[in-house]
Amino acid sequence: MLMRTDPFRELDRLTQQVFGTQARPAAMPMDAWQEDGTFVVSFDLPGVDIDSVDLNVERNVLTVRAERRDQTQPNVELVISERPRGVFSRQLILGDTLDTENVKATYDAGVLTLRIPVAETAKPRKIEIEGKKDKMHEIST
Repeated sequence: MLMRTDPFRELDRLTQQVFGTQARPAAMPMDAWQEDGTFVVSFDLPGVDIDSVDLNVERNVLTVRAERRDQTQPNVELVISERPRGVFSRQLILGDTLDTENVKATYDAGVLTLRIPVAETAKPRKIEIEGKKDKMHEIST
C-alpha cells in the first residue's frame, strides 16, 4: 500500500503538541529545585487571575489548575490570537519524603511558586550506636 506523507500536516501536529490549541492549551512550563530542606516548584502562568488558580493534594498527587479567560469584548474584532486561553492543568507526583500537609503557595508577576518542605522523618540524621564494653579489654587491664 502506498501512503503519502504531508510534511506540513506533521509540522502542524507537532506544533499543536508543543504550543497547544484553543481547545487544549499547552502545559504550563515549570522549574523545580531543592533548597534548604524545601522542594520548590515554579509555574509560569502569565495573564492568569489568581482567583482562577486551584491547588489540590490528594495522597501524593499535586494538581495545579488555572484558567486564562478570553478577554475579547463585544464589538471588538480580534486580528491576531496567539496567546493560549482556556484551562491549564498539571499534575505532579510527590515522593513520600515530602510534607504535603505544609505546602505554601505564592503568586507574583504571573509565577506560581510552591514550597513543599521535606518531611522530618526523611531528613538525614545521626544514629547513636550503643554497645557493651569489650570483654577482652576488661581482662587485659
